[in-house]
Amino acid sequence: MSEIIELFTYPFVQRALIAGSLISICAAMLGVILVLKHYSLIGHGLSEIGFASLSLAAALNIPALIISAPAVILASFVIMFVSQRYKTSGDIAIALASSAALAFGVIISSVTGKSSNMSGYLFGSVLAITQDELIFAVIISIIIILAFVIFYNRLFLITYNEDYARSLGINIVLYQFIISLMTALIIVTGMRIMGTLLISGIIILPAVSAKSFARGFKSLVIISALISFIAFISGLILSFVFNLPAGASVILSSTIILILVKIFIS
Repeated sequence: MSEIIELFTYPFVQRALIAGSLISICAAMLGVILVLKHYSLIGHGLSEIGFASLSLAAALNIPALIISAPAVILASFVIMFVSQRYKTSGDIAIALASSAALAFGVIISSVTGKSSNMSGYLFGSVLAITQDELIFAVIISIIIILAFVIFYNRLFLITYNEDYARSLGINIVLYQFIISLMTALIIVTGMRIMGTLLISGIIILPAVSAKSFARGFKSLVIISALISFIAFISGLILSFVFNLPAGASVILSSTIILILVKIFIS
């Protein structure tokens, strides 16, 4: 135990703890809306689009965020536009976009020979977060939490009853795109922490777990964020104790929590 406590005194672990906790909490909050509105696969889809953009950035020797941030944000808007304009299921639109993006990313990595350089973004490297990446994560987290607070009532209505929200004069399309933007920002930030293959887990798993015993939207958001925070901390400790990849350990912790919730509460 003393060794674990000592680990948290190192600056690189503190950066990982702060950035990972904030992103996990924000991802879980957004996950509630995405799960309830049947957009639960958007994290997976956008992460694969992120992988494609990262592959392109590596091929061009350009900083990852310069390409990945606008690419993922644009993709989230396109997915939302297609699903709204053509009344296509959100999951179908996501599957179409992610499949094409994954193929593009694999081809780019293979042709350029940069496949080995992508492992950090594929599986995450939370302990390698720099000071600049920490600042970026904090800023994005503050923006998302403030957006949740400011637009809480509208997000609640849009999530549960779009027709009623529309009758009150709420611009449904605008808030759908705000949700898409927040999700894209979390994906872009979380790819470095959790990896493109795992980021969707911290969006979906806590929200699904919270649904088993939360009785209202507010409690669902709070419990989902709490579960995500606990899963991140326990996953980080698990990775230290057993020398496991941090991102995978966090997802494992989230999965264990979900299984326990389903066994003892559902």
